[in-house]
Parts: sequence; C-alpha cells; structure tokens
Amino acid sequence: MSISNKHRPTTAELRALDAAHHLHPFTDHAALGAKGVRVIDRAEGVYLWDSEGKRLLDGMAGLWCVNVGYGRERLAQVAFETMRDLPYYNTFFQTTHAPAVELAAKIREVTPEGMELVFFACSGSEANDSMVKFVRYFWNLQGRPEKKIMISRNSGYHGVTLAAASLSGLTPMHPQFDLPLPGFEKVDAPYWFRDGGDLSPEEFGLKAAASLETKILELGAGNVAAFVAEPIQGAGGVIIPPATYWPEIQRICDKHDVLLVADEVICGFGRTGNWFGCDTFGIRPDIMTMAKGMSSGYQPISAVVLGGRVAAAIGGADEELSHGFTYSGHPVTAAVALENIRIIEEEDLVTRVREDIGPYLQQGLQSLADHPLIGEVRGIGLLGALELVADKATRSRFPADRSVGMICRDHCFGNGLVMRAVGDTMVVSPPLTISREEVDELVRLARTAFDLTARDLGVSA
Repeated sequence: MSISNKHRPTTAELRALDAAHHLHPFTDHAALGAKGVRVIDRAEGVYLWDSEGKRLLDGMAGLWCVNVGYGRERLAQVAFETMRDLPYYNTFFQTTHAPAVELAAKIREVTPEGMELVFFACSGSEANDSMVKFVRYFWNLQGRPEKKIMISRNSGYHGVTLAAASLSGLTPMHPQFDLPLPGFEKVDAPYWFRDGGDLSPEEFGLKAAASLETKILELGAGNVAAFVAEPIQGAGGVIIPPATYWPEIQRICDKHDVLLVADEVICGFGRTGNWFGCDTFGIRPDIMTMAKGMSSGYQPISAVVLGGRVAAAIGGADEELSHGFTYSGHPVTAAVALENIRIIEEEDLVTRVREDIGPYLQQGLQSLADHPLIGEVRGIGLLGALELVADKATRSRFPADRSVGMICRDHCFGNGLVMRAVGDTMVVSPPLTISREEVDELVRLARTAFDLTARDLGVSA
C-alpha cells in the first residue's frame, strides 16, 4: 500500500502502513500491529486529538518536553524564516552562524554560574554519549587516563546509545544489546518509598548517598571519572531525593575528585520551578546535559555544557576536538530553541511553575492521596508521581504479573488523559502553560482512572 499525494489516508490505512513498515521505540512490534496504533492528528495548548476525533489532555507534555505547549505560531514562523534563509550549514570547517552562536550565549546566561562552553547535538542520548567522551578526554588531558569508570544510579535513565544505555539503570534496556559496556557502574537510587524501610527520608537520603562513596572506595577513587545523575529521576518514576541527598553527593564528589554530571534532559528549562534542577537542589555540576524543554520538542536538539576546569581544559587544548555531528548546532533547530527560551523568559514560566501552577498541581495531586490505591503522592513543580499499592500501611505492591500500572494507563487514555506508567507508578509532567482549570481536569480524569483500576482489581473505591 502506498499513499498518494492527493489522498488523505484513513486511520485504517495508516495503521496498516504503520504495522507493515514502522518499527516503534520501546514497543512490542507484533502486538502493536495486531492491536492497531493510535494516530495523533493535531495538538493545541495541552491537548491532543487523534485521527478519530478523540481529545486527550497531555499530562506528559509529549515525552516530558513540550514545555511551552502545542501550537506556538512563533516557533513555526522562526523555523520557516530560518529554513528559507539558511536551511542548513554545519559548524565544522571553522564556520558558524548566528542561531548557534546566540543559542550558546543564551544557554550560558540561564545555566548556573561557571558553565562556559556549549556543544550541540540532536537528542538527550547523543548529549550523554558525547558527555562520556568529554569526561574521558578531560582526564586524558589531565594526565590521568586511568580515571575512566562512570558511576550512575539504579533506575536512572540517560538515553539509548551504547554509552547512554550503559549509564542508564533501567535494566530491561540491557540484555537485548549485551549491555552495559565495561566501565559503567551503578549505585543506589534515593527512592525512599520503595527502599527506605523504617528510615526517615532524611536518614535514607544519607544512606543512598553513602552508596556512592562505598562504590568509589571499592573501585579506587583514582579509577573513577564521574558520577552522572538526574536531579530528579524522571523515567525511573519521578524519584525525588530527600533534602539530605544532594549536599552529601556534592561533598563525596569533591572529596574524591570525581566529576559531577547533572543530566538535566527532563528537569531543565523550568520544570522544577527553577531554570534547572541544579538550581532547585543547589548542585554545582562540572558538566550538564540538556534536551527536551530546550526547544519544547518543536525541533530535535540537545546540548552538553562544560563548566569550570572541564571547559578550561577542553577549550584550551592545543589540538583538534575529534567529535561532532552533521547536525550539531543546525541553524533551524538552534533558532527554534532560542525562540523557545525567549518565550519561557517573556511569559515568566519558570516563576509561574515555582509560585503558581506548580503548587496548584501538587495540591491537586495530593487530593488523590485518599484513594485506596494510592500509597504516596510526591512532586516538585510540574513533575508528579502517584504510587499504586496493594497496602498503604506497608507500601506493598500488587504482584507484577497483574500489570496494575498498565491497567491504569489504559484507563487514563480511555478517559482522555495521557498519563505514563513506570511499573506501578503513575507519573505526570504537563506543559508549563497548563491552566488551573486544566489541572482540575487532569486530577478529575486521574481519579476516574484510579476508580476504574480499583474496580478491575476488585478493590473498593
């Protein structure tokens, strides 16, 4: 089957073509082909419409990324104008162009003090893969080539390239591809609800941080290159560390001369109520990686930002940097990202998340804590998580084979809400532009999905 330029394909035709030719990420291809894919047709604000006319409130901002909401004419116009004037040129061959230069300067302006040099890529995975190379290069320049081991966390997510997937602590990503690669180690996540036991959150935060120092001492500090972590672990289930965690992590990295890398792919550009998660938790990173909210998903772009001695060493190396992508700093993507950041600034969305809509969402989510299935509600800014449990008092889960999270997710979709299931943790991350009325709708639809899930499980709601 093929699609004529004059024929608008039906949903059935698109589903058939998709099943025949389109291999989706993180999907059972055969099962999806048999079921039939959902076809998204258009979007505006915080809403999506599928090809059959059903409206969905996008509680996940795409994949944590559509920070300024859908349908921004300004971003479409900037893309058109840049594509007309300079549809492409590279940043190799000692050349540059205004969109890349201005975007790099703007990123330097909004990142924490001390961040200096910006390298562009096209995705969070590419940014984290590049970061691993920069970390290795930095230690080579320091005359310490033995410092190569990268430490990250269980339940962390950093992407899907060989290096980024090896950093990631979501173990189902590894067996199909013979991962992780050598030189990648894991430590505990600061996941109090799952692992805290009888410890207070503050006690557990110190315990989780101590697992990093234990691992460094086990491997030898002279062999450890960097610790890589998300300020809040997003795809692992919106894991928010206790207040004691990040100060202790900073102390450990400083003490053992281990680079601290903040993966800001999800937390960046206002989602936590500050420009970056580093600002929210007082982290002083040596390197930051970012993507998603950088362009609000309107164009594929990411960045690695080098600070302090890393920037000085790599920027001052008297040799060619043997790394880069055809689309590093692509003029159209850079122009769109720059305009996106200007929108965030002009509409003061960071302050709005911190002082208005973020607290309002958290209040709304907390109103769901009385539901018999909800064992914990947690969140910061426009990130939230709700734990589905069999027993609130013991924080015990339902048996894994009951797939409670997937049951709930399907009820969310069925009732007009996009909400993601991470195991049996339901997570939300709506656009920063969501209104109070739309938050009320999100909370109402979520409660309906929880009630239907409880009915399916035979739990009285």
